Amino acid sequence: MATIHVDGKSYEVNGSENLLQACLSLGIDIPYFCWHPSLGSVGSCRQCAVTQYANADDTRGRLVMSCMTPASDNTFISIEDKEATEFRASIVEFLMTNHPHDCPVCEEGGHCHLQDMTVMTGHDRRRYRFTKRTHYNQELGSFISHEMNRCIACYRCVRYYNDYAGGTDFGVYGSASRVYFGRPESGTLESEFSGNLTEVCPTGVFTDKTHSARYNRKWDMQYAPSVCQGCASGCNISPGERYGEIRRVENRFNGEVNQYFLCDKGRFGTGYVNRSDRPRQPQFRTNGTVTTVSIDQALDQVITTIQSKKVLGIGSPRASLESNFALRELVGQENYSTGMSQKEQNLVELASSIMQTEGIYNPGMREIESYDAVLILGEDLTQTAPRMALSVRQAAKNKAKQMAADRRTQEWLAEPVKRIGQDENSPIYILAATQTRLADIAEGEVVASPNDIARLGFAVAASVIGEAVNGLDDDAKAFAKTIADTLKAAKKPLIIAGTSLQDASIMEAAAQLVQNLGANAGLSLVVPEVNSMGLALFGGLSLEQAFAQDYEAVVIVENDLYRRLPTAQVDAALAKAEEVIVLDHSETATLAKASIVLSAASFAEGDGTVVSQEGRAQRFYQVYDPSYYKPEYAIKESWRWLHAIETGVKGKAISWTLLDDVIESVVRNVPVLEAIQDVAPDAGYRVHGLKIAREPRRYSGRTVIRAPLNVHEPMQPVDTDSALTFSMEGYVGSETKAALVPFAWAPGWNSPQSWNKFQDNVGGHLKGGDSGIRLFDRLVKLPARSYVAPAATVANPDSFRLVPMHHIFASGEFTVKTPAMESRIPTAVFAVGEQDANRLNVQDGQQITVKAGETTISLPVQVIHYLPTGYIGYPIGQAPTVSLAEPVSVAVGA
Repeated sequence: MATIHVDGKSYEVNGSENLLQACLSLGIDIPYFCWHPSLGSVGSCRQCAVTQYANADDTRGRLVMSCMTPASDNTFISIEDKEATEFRASIVEFLMTNHPHDCPVCEEGGHCHLQDMTVMTGHDRRRYRFTKRTHYNQELGSFISHEMNRCIACYRCVRYYNDYAGGTDFGVYGSASRVYFGRPESGTLESEFSGNLTEVCPTGVFTDKTHSARYNRKWDMQYAPSVCQGCASGCNISPGERYGEIRRVENRFNGEVNQYFLCDKGRFGTGYVNRSDRPRQPQFRTNGTVTTVSIDQALDQVITTIQSKKVLGIGSPRASLESNFALRELVGQENYSTGMSQKEQNLVELASSIMQTEGIYNPGMREIESYDAVLILGEDLTQTAPRMALSVRQAAKNKAKQMAADRRTQEWLAEPVKRIGQDENSPIYILAATQTRLADIAEGEVVASPNDIARLGFAVAASVIGEAVNGLDDDAKAFAKTIADTLKAAKKPLIIAGTSLQDASIMEAAAQLVQNLGANAGLSLVVPEVNSMGLALFGGLSLEQAFAQDYEAVVIVENDLYRRLPTAQVDAALAKAEEVIVLDHSETATLAKASIVLSAASFAEGDGTVVSQEGRAQRFYQVYDPSYYKPEYAIKESWRWLHAIETGVKGKAISWTLLDDVIESVVRNVPVLEAIQDVAPDAGYRVHGLKIAREPRRYSGRTVIRAPLNVHEPMQPVDTDSALTFSMEGYVGSETKAALVPFAWAPGWNSPQSWNKFQDNVGGHLKGGDSGIRLFDRLVKLPARSYVAPAATVANPDSFRLVPMHHIFASGEFTVKTPAMESRIPTAVFAVGEQDANRLNVQDGQQITVKAGETTISLPVQVIHYLPTGYIGYPIGQAPTVSLAEPVSVAVGA
């Protein structure tokens, strides 16, 4: 700690920070542009100038940049000194000389850090009367709009894109006083994290193109605290709604998970919520005829249909815990399925049990950044857990930070740390089934079959404790020993594995390795969907076990079974049922088989709890009520539909009228999920007697303009399920519990930089703790156990094995239904290695047909020279579902 003196007042601060960060953490406003908590200081904008004095008696002082000055003990500064305020005013005026001053038509207006800072410095008059510098803009793809004339050359964009996110197709180009930020030529930004430019940029140079199609100002949108549904990482988001549409998704800060950044899948992949082909009313479907009906008609028909019948309930890892629990209450535990295939369920349950094992430590996303050696087994993280891949990229920088620390250089001095570190990285080793997007930071990357990855992982585990390694060739043994020695030498080694290659031995190898490394090691396991880990804890039958039973009706909740089992298997299972009742928010192949459809709420229209891959239970909240805009819409959370059906079938009164009622029932009946009651405050929570507003304070004069005629606006719906209100009426401020903060806004801070006002320390954690409860930290630990390496797979020259290949945009169930994603989805292909291509006598683009069980798939070939022999890359999400366990036959097309 250190004591600094600011304008005559003394404060205790973290002495390792710079003055700008220290002052912002104290709630003292200093304007700035180029500095960012995650990017460090470069001192390029000169906007954060303050006057520093030698001691308490010094009256002259000197101007210093607060972002480049350490907050050391007994530092005396003045922010209000006349020289400093005039200097800051002149800087912002110079920065604005070539700015077009186009706030009324700029899509960053009302959300703009530049606006906030110009107001803060008192700059409100334009004296520059000459010709402004102008630039041509670039086409950067379907996600980002580019307006280079608004640039103030803060360098944040290029520092984020290249240095933080590892992009290579974006840069800064200059000639004399003309500086340009963009690509060498127009074209889609290649980074899977490009969308963060919209929040990193303090001006309107980079804006959200998906928002542009249906644009409105920030203060005219309603937000809710939510959780990204794109994968199992559990990133926090703030979806913004206007007129019953999701218009924009912004990052919601969580100091233990995603911090300031999202992947493009999470930011731009929610367009499916707005699709016109969604079921928004209950439907009866008979012989291809679809009839919309009322809520009462639908409930009466469902209750009559399943009364006294054996009903099978199929849940889903993309549905909330509450909805899955409500389904189990309806059909009974013996008739409830998690909605996962046996293979998938075995994998996620293994991941869950490993995380509950004594001696296994599971770090959060942010903590991953602190590890100084990483081994990734079998995961192409950028495709399966992209935000974790960004964290691993930061972990690679720890060696450079240590080198800088050894030279007494503070970590926040971005350029000196970069120069000291040069190309040095902390050791990252990757064993995967394909070359990954993290190859540029990897000390070693090996492409191998799932079986070989598992066996090599076990070899590393054996080498760590000095055991002999058998069954590998000499090169593989040497590589395993190199990795083992590196992990043993590290202060904090991290192992990452997961389910994406559908091989349990890979996760077992990771667990064995972590146990052998000891207490300082961490383990992170990737699972497929937003609530996969929640259902692993919740339990239930697999799809195969459920379909083996006798049943007369089946109720399917938010699940497309055709994505989980082969078509013939699903068709046969549904044909056994007299009635197929589907609750979903999207048109799917499974919903097309339904006789009755109940219009379920998406994450934007309902509340619920999900559990991320680290075991963090988090709650998402309703962003808007669809029936407010169109009363004919009858969209309800699945748990509401199911509870109404249950009470009708069993002849009892409705007991769940609020979300809190369902949570109370879950806690009472599922002990392993008891902690979910602490995830967020209940519906009775208030701040100064007020509920929390979903909308920022509005300064629009639209109602005032019509005041002589009519000042009436329709009454907003009342949210009884949460402590949130619709509209701007309610509390807006930093005293809100973290789980209920819907958006970033504070007086004088309209941009995403206003998260500073909600943090205990700028860039640190939210006041009162970050959102979510880590369930594994509260559960009783299972005894440590040993695992056995698998036997080597014997290659069969007459057959092949399929190996899953994931794509961040193409593999998701709903990204393919999002219009903005269409241009980013690659053509579906089978990938084969060079040796196999020669053996089959096929070339790039030539068609091959793969027969797996009863399923036949024909796709073009992409020859990738490094793929392991005997394996064919299978595009998950872009081809019919098949079993990957058995060998397949291949025929070459014409």
